[in-house]
Amino acid sequence: MGHAGAAAAAVRYLGPRPVEALPRPELRCVREDERAPVEPGEFRRVLGAFASGVTVITAPAGDASGGPAGFACQSFSSLSLEPPLVCFMVGRSSTTWPRIARAGVFCVNVLSAGQEELCRGFAVSGADKFAGVAYDTAPVSGAPRLAGVAAWIDCTVHAVHTGGDHLIVVGRVDALGAEGPGEPLLFHRGRFARLDGG
Repeated sequence: MGHAGAAAAAVRYLGPRPVEALPRPELRCVREDERAPVEPGEFRRVLGAFASGVTVITAPAGDASGGPAGFACQSFSSLSLEPPLVCFMVGRSSTTWPRIARAGVFCVNVLSAGQEELCRGFAVSGADKFAGVAYDTAPVSGAPRLAGVAAWIDCTVHAVHTGGDHLIVVGRVDALGAEGPGEPLLFHRGRFARLDGG
């Protein structure tokens, strides 16, 4: 048996096999008396050591909203390859989230280095965040796809879970793209950063 035959045999042997399901975790809220003794300021300081990318989550205009919706979000992550899922976290008190929820779709705009002002514009509440902002529409959702971003991910809301004072929004990816090798905008220790340390 040559190398190809050995590889084929290994694939057959190591191929899909029945997997025992793990016990389902208990789903419950954390009670008041179970809270860890961590001060919010210390929590922010320590977690600030984790550098993250910066995104703007957008949704198309709804019937009554008068325009598209969007907010700056650094709590974004890929979640699953099969099926392709991503997730982001949004505060329960967000006034933008209900508009995104009503749309049922969203586009994740991964900001490029140099888009700090764009991020600041989407971090404010109550303003016209899209004034003077160049964008086209994502191919499936129709959500704003901002000009100059490092990447974009077009999604349908797949599930929403509670997580303390935030909601965990899971999106199923319908389309995505990255425009060249642009450097991402990062956030670290309470300020914007770049991969080169700038």
